[in-house]
Amino acid sequence: MTRLSTLCYIEQDGKYLMLHRTVKKNDVNKDKWIGVGGHFEEKESPEECLLREVWEETGYTLTSWQYRGIVTFVYGEDTVEYMSLYTADGFTGEAHPCDEGQLEWVDKEEVLRLNIWEGDKIFFRLLNEGRPFFSLKLVYDKSDTLLEAALDGEPLELFDILNEDGTKTGLVRERGVAHLEGSLHPTSHVWIVRENDRSGWDLLLQKRSACKDSNPGCWDISSAGHVEAGNDYLPAALRELSEEIGIRARAEELHFVGMRRARFEDVFYGRPFRDNELSAIYIYREPVDEKALTLQASEVEEVRWMDFKECWRQVEEGTLPNCMYLDELKMVGDCLFNRGKEK
Repeated sequence: MTRLSTLCYIEQDGKYLMLHRTVKKNDVNKDKWIGVGGHFEEKESPEECLLREVWEETGYTLTSWQYRGIVTFVYGEDTVEYMSLYTADGFTGEAHPCDEGQLEWVDKEEVLRLNIWEGDKIFFRLLNEGRPFFSLKLVYDKSDTLLEAALDGEPLELFDILNEDGTKTGLVRERGVAHLEGSLHPTSHVWIVRENDRSGWDLLLQKRSACKDSNPGCWDISSAGHVEAGNDYLPAALRELSEEIGIRARAEELHFVGMRRARFEDVFYGRPFRDNELSAIYIYREPVDEKALTLQASEVEEVRWMDFKECWRQVEEGTLPNCMYLDELKMVGDCLFNRGKEK
């Protein structure tokens, strides 16, 4: 079943007009909060549908609106809906009751805390960032779990959201939303090491690309990345090694150090960034020629070897622009120095 519809978020005084869909029993949006809108009638344009649906559901006549994007909504095996997404900041008229549910003005900062579709959080993020006209594809199963998301034809990263004990909650969330909300998610960290004649060990550090969404241009772990939804820590570690620096390692070549919880908040590019990770830490001891590595330009600017104790000193003193943590360095150091050089 393929359908065409409009969806509009009316703005006023820092709030969105939200509709709590509670009336229809067989409504795919049952009990969720969404904007106002509905399906095209025969021969209607998107704007004609927008104006009619807004008036029918709210009593308002729009006087100022903006076409923000197309949302392709795929639900299960039998529903595909192409939604024309609008925001509106001008209207006249008096509100009347809605036969779809309850209308309520909600502070924009509170909208993400409502029972809304996970994919809706993505387009709210894009709207709040002032993103130009976009095409967003969202694919769900019949349990309302987000399976796939793509922005302007490019896949978006999806994470499993974790409980405090590290188990999966069952929620799948897009990367940008997870970092906006500070949702706990899994990552894998790989430290590449080699023996030296100074402290005993060198670390291979990577310099993060200047276009990264957090800590651009900072020195970091040899290879690190998020665990994709449905994946696990070790396969993610092997994937990141291959993608970021071109090392095709085998699972048995990664030595597991332990798990580490990390949180931090900052602002990058004028937007809040809330990181909340549960990380699996690994060490890779196989020979590596840094000059022969293939660096992923969007992730890694360069790599360099650095003596472990010198790295520790500079991170502790703040003389090395970095986004590493001393407690994680300690975990790696304890493994390297306290356990000797056993394989």
